[in-house]
Amino acid sequence: MRNITITISGMSCGHCLNAVNNALAAVPGITVKAVQIGRAELLVSDAPDAAGPAQAAIEAAGYKVEGVLG
Repeated sequence: MRNITITISGMSCGHCLNAVNNALAAVPGITVKAVQIGRAELLVSDAPDAAGPAQAAIEAAGYKVEGVLG
């Protein structure tokens, strides 16, 4: 497992935090460590494309992924 941080645009309030947190919590194999305005910290598998489903969940919730670190 490895830690990643995803930067997210379009988040501005508590509702945004809950929407992103709930979207990420529904993705199998991802553990949400923290969601803050503008970013999410996650624990994902070591697979090269492990961040892909997290990015898709964030975008499906209506937010834009700006980058992935880790």
